[in-house]
Amino acid sequence: MDQFRGLFSKLDQNDDGFVSVSELQNEMRKHGILSADGKVQNIIESYDKNKDGLLDYKEFLGYMMDRERKWKIHFHDLDKNKCGVIDQEDIICLFKELGVVISKPNAKKIIQMMDKDSSMTVDWAEFLHHVILNPVDNIGELVSSWKHSMVFDVGESRAMPIEFPEEASGFGAWRTFVLAAGLADAVSRTMTAPIDRLKTQLQVHGSKAFSQGFSEMRAGGLRSMWQGNTVNVLKGTPQSTLQCLIYAQMKAYTQSSTQQTLTVQQRFGLGCVSGAVAHAAFYPLEVLKVRLNLQQAGTYHGVVACARSIYRNESLSSFYRGFKPSVLCMIPYAGVECAVHQSIMNWARNNPTYNSDSKLFFFSFVAFASGQITSYPLAVIRTQQQAQAFSQDSRQASGVLQGLLGIYERGGIRGYYNGMGASFVRAIPCALINYTLTRTFEDLVS
Repeated sequence: MDQFRGLFSKLDQNDDGFVSVSELQNEMRKHGILSADGKVQNIIESYDKNKDGLLDYKEFLGYMMDRERKWKIHFHDLDKNKCGVIDQEDIICLFKELGVVISKPNAKKIIQMMDKDSSMTVDWAEFLHHVILNPVDNIGELVSSWKHSMVFDVGESRAMPIEFPEEASGFGAWRTFVLAAGLADAVSRTMTAPIDRLKTQLQVHGSKAFSQGFSEMRAGGLRSMWQGNTVNVLKGTPQSTLQCLIYAQMKAYTQSSTQQTLTVQQRFGLGCVSGAVAHAAFYPLEVLKVRLNLQQAGTYHGVVACARSIYRNESLSSFYRGFKPSVLCMIPYAGVECAVHQSIMNWARNNPTYNSDSKLFFFSFVAFASGQITSYPLAVIRTQQQAQAFSQDSRQASGVLQGLLGIYERGGIRGYYNGMGASFVRAIPCALINYTLTRTFEDLVS
């Protein structure tokens, strides 16, 4: 009972003798539990006998004792060698039973979420404390909450968190992950398609993009703002999945070899390789997207017609126009974003003050912005080269250096960042939609 009284006193932050919804949520976030806000209200409603919206000690004791009875048997099931504690090997074994291979460093992170005495094991008291603050109903939900607590991502072209699934090998885990993230990706790309098209026009036409956009909308109607969205959706999810898969497998191999977490340099390198390979594999679809974005209404009747026109009137090499600056762009973008993102996240999760959804989202946006700023001039050159054979406004640039010089001559330093504001504006709703819907769709398809 002493541990129950101690936990209640810790939760009662204003010492009024009651635990409120906000107090319970704040303590959960301090322990890295970010996905239980919807259940907190249910806890209050279920155990609040006098319906005042608060829990006194007797009411909260009822909740804690119910959790103790429910999870005692699960603790013994997790303790595979019956030594009275859960260790990293038990966590690895649990994930393996669910069809997921998890590395030792990540199993260590899960243990550290529950370990109060730095013993690198979790006894019954520590486990009970965790499941009281983590109101999941079964082992499957518990594992899912651990994965969510270790994931948060933002990006212009990547919908899926690069940290999930943790070196997944089971088909079921990948199926759920890809399907949920793919559906969320399609919705977010469709809802932000007009902003993405504006970014492309700004990269190619500069300040003329707004007047040209209005004239095209008058000619083609509001529907013209979604030109190229179909191919953008078809490209996005497979490319993101491939990048995540390559990164996860290389990360698993690296960590199994060193038995240590990745350094910043290793994260940068793995991000560069995974981003460049995935981007190269789906690059022709990127060319099609730009052509469809910039077309006059009615020029192409769909993705297939656009591809056929490029093949007949130009050549196969046109599907890789602008590939060199594109790969050079992807290397610093993916490398810097992965390195900055995971470094900040590792730091933030170990500092309870910064471990909240809103602050983690801000840190993720910082990582995205870092990648964008370091690579954006190359992205402008890429888009202009992709549009050369199509748009009269595009200036010929046969190489990266010539492209950089040409942009500077026409627009100065500012020309290197045409459309970056639109990219940042798009990233915020896109990431929020992805983060929210991926969780929702995961629950529906799992």
